[in-house]
Amino acid sequence: MIRIPCSGASAAEVFREVLRRDDGVLLVPTETVYGLVCDASHEAARAKIYEMKRRPASKLLTLFFASRQAAEAAFPAMPETAKRFAAAFCPGPVTLIVPDGGAFTGFRIPDHPALLNLLKSCGRPLASTSANLSGQPPAHTVDEALASLAFPPDGVLDGGAIPPESAASTVIKVERDGAWSILRPGPVTEDMLRAALK
Repeated sequence: MIRIPCSGASAAEVFREVLRRDDGVLLVPTETVYGLVCDASHEAARAKIYEMKRRPASKLLTLFFASRQAAEAAFPAMPETAKRFAAAFCPGPVTLIVPDGGAFTGFRIPDHPALLNLLKSCGRPLASTSANLSGQPPAHTVDEALASLAFPPDGVLDGGAIPPESAASTVIKVERDGAWSILRPGPVTEDMLRAALK
């Protein structure tokens, strides 16, 4: 397992190589909690994350993007409501679940410099989820995450301790007609979301 501090000059290059592997998985900091990421196109890596978390297959992974433009390009049917939420709160602690063909997919643009740098360096979306066993509290330090997971990832981007009061992102589902609902409360409140639509 490779462990490099966020301030390491070679961090993005080293971890880009890990993510190129078919089953490469990284532990990374976000502005909310520690998470696991892999190249979204690598089936073996996604399966590995499910094994590490003992996560039910019915719970889909979220996509991390480097920018709103990249997210909107990936989801051409994104409702205007979701675009307005993204413009107001991304990058930031918001996960938007939007129409994706015949299904729905969640995405987020994390507000963490090292992780955004990695996303830009990769040039591809990363599949992501919190770094803890399914159903357990999220991790705010590398050691908490490693102690919780069924087995360690291939690499660790060490951002130090995240403030313990930091909460996981607010999860909002936006329907095809623009109707929306909060599936998981978080740092961005309902009042803030309603204000963004005025």
